[in-house]
Amino acid sequence: MTVASEATPGRLVDNIVHFAHALRRAGIPVGSAQVGTAIEAVQHAGFTQKQDFYATLRAVLISRPEHLDLYHQAFHFFWRDPEYLERMMRMMLPLVQQLETEDRQKPKPAERRAAEALGDGSERAAPRREKNEVEINAQFTASQDEVLRNMDFEQMSLSESEMAKRAIQRLRLPVDTLITRRFVGATSGRKPDARAVLRRAVKKAGEVDRLAMKMPRRRPPNLVALCDISGSMSSYARMMMHFLHGLVWAQNSGWGRVHGFTFGTQLTNISRALHLKDVDHALQAVGREAPDWQGGTQISASLHRFNCDWSRRVLGQGAVVLLITDGLERGDTALLSAEVERLSLRCRKLIWLNPLLRWDGFAPKAAGVRAILPFVDSFHACHSVNSLADLSAVLSAGTQTPRFQVQPVAR
Repeated sequence: MTVASEATPGRLVDNIVHFAHALRRAGIPVGSAQVGTAIEAVQHAGFTQKQDFYATLRAVLISRPEHLDLYHQAFHFFWRDPEYLERMMRMMLPLVQQLETEDRQKPKPAERRAAEALGDGSERAAPRREKNEVEINAQFTASQDEVLRNMDFEQMSLSESEMAKRAIQRLRLPVDTLITRRFVGATSGRKPDARAVLRRAVKKAGEVDRLAMKMPRRRPPNLVALCDISGSMSSYARMMMHFLHGLVWAQNSGWGRVHGFTFGTQLTNISRALHLKDVDHALQAVGREAPDWQGGTQISASLHRFNCDWSRRVLGQGAVVLLITDGLERGDTALLSAEVERLSLRCRKLIWLNPLLRWDGFAPKAAGVRAILPFVDSFHACHSVNSLADLSAVLSAGTQTPRFQVQPVAR
């Protein structure tokens, strides 16, 4: 099927410019130089086959892997589907959609953001502009904050994602301090401080006028986050980067050092990128340092490298580990089970965040999930703002048992 039927060659330049503006509204940085290059590239590559046209624009307009899903949906709406505006209205009005029918499919990842961006441009040519504006505003007739906090990250539009990011930046994780073997002087201590008593006695010609006391020193634990950035986790991984950046720069957060690692087909240390104060610069640095973003997943191999190269550096002194992944492993599950067990023995607490727990009927049937689950201290969802807010209760309380009990994989 060719694309020429959707846009005539005479208006090809205008359509490409309009498409670039739609991508920019959807959150993809597209400059004027890229638009000019895209027009020249289409002239050289031709305008006959849809796949060639799709690949040509993607090669010029897309520079980051996390934007591929959004580009795919926007291209589908703009260049192929003539009824994208009607579909956009159904997706932007969830209350109306529920009243119409219950068997309609949910929008695919990034579909709402693409539809919202294209809808802004289509309203200029629409004959009844007022009607569209009224219908779009009907989305906010319910409690906006409540809907947003319970909405799945993967189904959010661009504006909803920005609001969720701001809410996530404000989240905090309270944690109890650790008791160390060292002591500090304290009037309310329960042990006598012999050294302090002797030092004071030397100044008093050997007279002991009072008994100094001491108590164990307390310090904040470190936090280590291992985040899956494969294709199935890309939407949730972006939100978790905002979450971790907020913890790094939060004042009096109660944590020591916050270390971040991403893994897909390889393990990447992003701790330095997260310590950049500006969140946009930090996420851009994360994107540059993690070349396997939205690629495949090799959980067992990534955890093996972490246990060999990094665990002794960052897991000492009672660190807490956040393992953020859906657990869909394609490799050897016996190796995965061994590496997760090794990881759990080296940290104070292993908390698994899995977006698949958003489903009420979730069961640990996947081999990767069954390999990880026996060794985690707690198992929780991370698909919405409220699910992340629940982590504060998990970390402030004692060690919890997972929701599902399974036997370790035999090795």
